Amino acid sequence: MIKGKCHCQAVKYESNNDSESAVFCHCQTCRKINGTAFGSSAVVPKEGFEIISGETSLVGYESSSGKKRFFCSNCGTHVYATSSKKPENIILRIGCIDGNHNIVPTRHIWTSQKASWYEITENIPMYEEW
Repeated sequence: MIKGKCHCQAVKYESNNDSESAVFCHCQTCRKINGTAFGSSAVVPKEGFEIISGETSLVGYESSSGKKRFFCSNCGTHVYATSSKKPENIILRIGCIDGNHNIVPTRHIWTSQKASWYEITENIPMYEEW
């Protein structure tokens, strides 16, 4: 079981499933949305994912065609995203997942848009696009 929440703890979620995959994304949108060098995301099946509290605090934003990101309207935390390309999945922000977990990103994607000031040091596969 995966549990997570936003910074102010208004939005809480659970997933009965383990993560199917996890990535570090260097695309310009992820960098801007997260205010970091890259976004870190874990994919779980939509079936088994549930908002436990704070659903009314969630605000959705379509950051690109078919990709909708959900934020807490109280603290601004980017909690998760959905994609029309894979509607059966939920894309969790790894930083919102509670406790010690075994989710480890297995690849860097969109390295063609990587921040020039950041050096990738992990020895995992890198893809210029995805």
